[in-house]
Amino acid sequence: MSNLIRCQNGHMFSSRRYGTVCPYCNIETATREKKEIGQTDTEIEESLFMKEENPVCGWVVCVAGPRRGKDYRVMAGKNFVGRADDMDIQILGDNKISRRNHCVIVYDEKQGKTVLLPGDSNGIVYLNGEAVYAPTQLHEYDVIEMGESQFLFMPFCGEHFKWE
Repeated sequence: MSNLIRCQNGHMFSSRRYGTVCPYCNIETATREKKEIGQTDTEIEESLFMKEENPVCGWVVCVAGPRRGKDYRVMAGKNFVGRADDMDIQILGDNKISRRNHCVIVYDEKQGKTVLLPGDSNGIVYLNGEAVYAPTQLHEYDVIEMGESQFLFMPFCGEHFKWE
C-alpha cells in the first residue's frame, strides 16, 4: 500500500512524514490516493521533497474553543483566516468565525514583524481582550480571540531569527 495521501485540495504528501494532516493546507485527511501511473513511491516522494517549501514564521495555537490543542502555521506574507477551504489558516468547528477573512495575520519579512489585521467580514477579532480595528503588532504569547475560540501566538521569525 502506498504511503502517499492526497488531501481534498489535491496536494500529495507522504503519510510516513506528515501523518494524515496536509502540510500545505493544514487539513486533516483520511483519503489515500493511488500513485500516478508509471511513478514509483520513491519518485513521487523525491518530487514532493524537491518542491519549494514555504517555511513557517510562527504559529497560532487554539487554547480555547472547539479546536483546542490544534496549531496553525503562520507563513511569510498575508495569512487569511476563516473557515473556508481557500483560507490560508482554515479553522473548522467554530461557526462564529467568518467563512472568509475573519482576520489576516501578516508576517512582514522585511520588517521582521508579525501584524494582526481586522478582516473584511462582519466578525470582530480581539487581541488580548481589545477589539482590533487597525493593524496591530503581535508579540509572543498574545491571545487572539475570534468567534468562540482563543489562540495563542508564538513567533518563530523576528528579532532573533529570520529565513535568508
